[in-house]
Amino acid sequence: MDAILGVTSALAAPFDLMTMLGEVVAAAKQVLRADRGSVWLFESATDELVLEVATGIAPVRVPAGAGLVGACARKREIINVPDCYADSRFDPSVDKASGYHTRCMLTLPLVDHKDVLVGVMQVLNKADGVFDEEDEALATALAAQCAVALQRVKMTEAVIEGEKMRQALEMAREVQMSTLPAVMPKLPSYDVCGTFRSADLTGGDTFDLSLVDQGLLIVLGDATGHGIAPALSVTQMHAMLRMAFQLGADLPTAFVEVNNRLAKILPDDRFITAFVGLLDPQTHRLQFHSGGQAPIFFYRAAERVCEHYKPTSFPLGAMPLTTLKPAITLDMQPGDILVLLSDGIYECENREGEAFGEAPVEALVQTHHAKSTAEWLKILFEAVAHFTGGTPQADDMTAVVVKREAAA
Repeated sequence: MDAILGVTSALAAPFDLMTMLGEVVAAAKQVLRADRGSVWLFESATDELVLEVATGIAPVRVPAGAGLVGACARKREIINVPDCYADSRFDPSVDKASGYHTRCMLTLPLVDHKDVLVGVMQVLNKADGVFDEEDEALATALAAQCAVALQRVKMTEAVIEGEKMRQALEMAREVQMSTLPAVMPKLPSYDVCGTFRSADLTGGDTFDLSLVDQGLLIVLGDATGHGIAPALSVTQMHAMLRMAFQLGADLPTAFVEVNNRLAKILPDDRFITAFVGLLDPQTHRLQFHSGGQAPIFFYRAAERVCEHYKPTSFPLGAMPLTTLKPAITLDMQPGDILVLLSDGIYECENREGEAFGEAPVEALVQTHHAKSTAEWLKILFEAVAHFTGGTPQADDMTAVVVKREAAA
């Protein structure tokens, strides 16, 4: 009892996993008067037992169910073998490799207080004979303490790793947000606004509203998935487009070159739907290509109608391009509005599983076309929030609105 209480006290101290495994082996050797010991941790994802640390034995990995350790894990029962070489389940290869001779072995499951298998512990060669029933009773008490201690350490390390990942995501978010426009560009007779709301710390959406030599660059991109990988993809696309236009490329050249570069570097199952447009504020002519990004809303104030445009090409990075359809050209008259929204807005669902859809967006454009772009976006997101009724945001939501101000 004194030995068990001493072990319990020792295992309550904060340890990293490797140190804790060493403490568990040392405790087993002390309490059971064994020569050697080892701890196998159970990995449920691979259904394997992994020997992370052992006194004098190199780490190994075996299927859960193989040998004595596997039988113990499957049955969750103590296995007491007085003569290992007489038991067909014993693998003598470790002895041959190390030069050690295993006489007797006690194998016991490590099951925590929630009946979760943590691993298996083995102790070898009792100092004064073979392991008996009293040793089995001691081992059972010891195993319960060791299992809880190991589970605590594993959970603590998981929390620490989670915090490290959170910090990495925070940094990735800062990098991604730094690529978005810090302030909206000012153009005579135009009102522009964009916003990005990620579902996670990082997102797979991006947008751009920036002045280049060719005019106002308008971009809305949406990479497959959300998280760090899509965030990196759209950040790459964003940087490539800006560089291409800064180097003087026209719209078709920039679109094709960026697409082909992404097709080389993105995994086969990754692509980016993207609207890429240039607005000449002098002629009020808007030209754009859409790689899989739709619908594209264009409100014509004079007719009070909302036109829908489909993609002009495949998503960026889906495949290399050698030719491209002509860009769509729109003449923006006073009061006309271009509305670009990512699918996270159209596809957001309410508690009944119904999607927000396109009709409410068109209705909001018709009803509030006189509002400023910032005011209109505020109304849009309020409508989305009311529709979803507090359901968690499942996808990134990005919006870009470009409006030619109505004549006085």
